[in-house]
Amino acid sequence: MWDIVLGNLQTTVKIILMVTVFMTVIDYLELRFRDQINDVLTGKPLNQYALASLLGAVPGCIDAFLVVSLYIHGMVGFGALTAVMLSTAGDEAFVMLTMAPEAAYKIFAILIPLGFVGGFLADRVVKHLDVKTREYKKDVERVDTSNFLKEHVYGHIIKEHIPRLFTWIFLTLTVIEVLIQRFDFAPFIESLPVSTMIVIAALVGIIPESGPHMVFLVLYTKGLIPFSVLLVSTLSQDGHGLLPLLSHSVKDTLYVQLFTTSFSLIVGLALILIGV
Repeated sequence: MWDIVLGNLQTTVKIILMVTVFMTVIDYLELRFRDQINDVLTGKPLNQYALASLLGAVPGCIDAFLVVSLYIHGMVGFGALTAVMLSTAGDEAFVMLTMAPEAAYKIFAILIPLGFVGGFLADRVVKHLDVKTREYKKDVERVDTSNFLKEHVYGHIIKEHIPRLFTWIFLTLTVIEVLIQRFDFAPFIESLPVSTMIVIAALVGIIPESGPHMVFLVLYTKGLIPFSVLLVSTLSQDGHGLLPLLSHSVKDTLYVQLFTTSFSLIVGLALILIGV
């Protein structure tokens, strides 16, 4: 038992160190070029879908927060909001890059067009659901990068994200390892129909936290679930990017969750039909 704990503790520390570097670089680039991103995002709807999907595929949560902020201020539509939520993997994207880099790159590449299509369809659907953005227009606040190390690296990444990520990674690795070794967990997972695993992955994505996605990532790295399940899990989960929207509009949050979950299930069904 202690061998498992110590081994997973060592693995978790290595992953966290790499994740911290990834997050620091990505956060700085997103903050540095935020004005340029805003200029493109607040243009035509097709531009919104495209850039929101690209932003979502960038590891981290700042991209989702940015699009949510623009949506709240009426600067982008529901489609852009949906696109970024479909394409984002949240902070767990950094962990995927560390634990399963090949699968991560494939997923990011797939999420971009899926986010675009989902955003386009979402704007058509909400016309019948009476979901509207605010009419009020507001300039997005400029970000001061002079205190980047103190405010963002220490105050945001190290204090807020790293403890949560460490906990999720360590506990997930340890629990799954114990289940596999003590309770012959692997045959049970492998015996589940792929369709069942896809439904579970899509429904778990409703949880407003990207940590549960870690379970599917670890199962994938151990060869217990196929790529399609990991893809659906990533597509469905919004991380905590939706939490700022929840304080603004519960209705809009529910609509986004309903659409991303339904869209993920449809994509999962299509993957089963084509044998992926």
